[in-house]
Amino acid sequence: MKTSQLIDALAADPSRPGLNLGARFSLALGAGALVSACLFAMIVGPRSDIAHAAHTLRFDLKFVDTLALALPSALLAWRLLRPDARPGALALTLLAPFLLLGAAVVVELTLVPADLWGTKLIGSNAMHCLTIIPLLSIAPLAALLFVMREGAPRNPGIAGALAGAAAAGIAATLYASNCPDDSPLFVASWYPLATLIVAAVGAFAGDRLLRW
Repeated sequence: MKTSQLIDALAADPSRPGLNLGARFSLALGAGALVSACLFAMIVGPRSDIAHAAHTLRFDLKFVDTLALALPSALLAWRLLRPDARPGALALTLLAPFLLLGAAVVVELTLVPADLWGTKLIGSNAMHCLTIIPLLSIAPLAALLFVMREGAPRNPGIAGALAGAAAAGIAATLYASNCPDDSPLFVASWYPLATLIVAAVGAFAGDRLLRW
């Protein structure tokens, strides 16, 4: 089926009773996040000194950065469900978490002695990060892909990768409250790597599940 024909068919399709696709997408995102939050509480939970850490800029920056990834990724995944959709200026918002982390890393490299850079980068919890974030991403990614099958993205792999990035952003936001490594060097190294793993899984699954 040609793209123009599919668009006409979607436009001509009578409205179904119940929630529309946008509402179902939001519900899937929220439900997936809730399942991940419950799983997080059961397996690790927040760090013991979270009340003190919450008053430090480096700790708070982790949440700003993870949410700056999750929100635009989810919005882009939703937008691209139509075959005639274009990412537009919204795609530029995906640069925000990287620019924010880059600026934080520059500041840390300026303030921290060079002989401590390696220690800050490796941290104490790298493998935990690479395990927990993908694990907590499973529920939101699965929920999003399930709903996104009702759409018709022009590039299913990209749509799936964006769903993976959104799921990883949610998971990383939860994990950030447990992670004892607040260094921007650590966050800039391991959080994106964990996100890349989930986005790759999303791209692979999307390429197979979201085709039309």
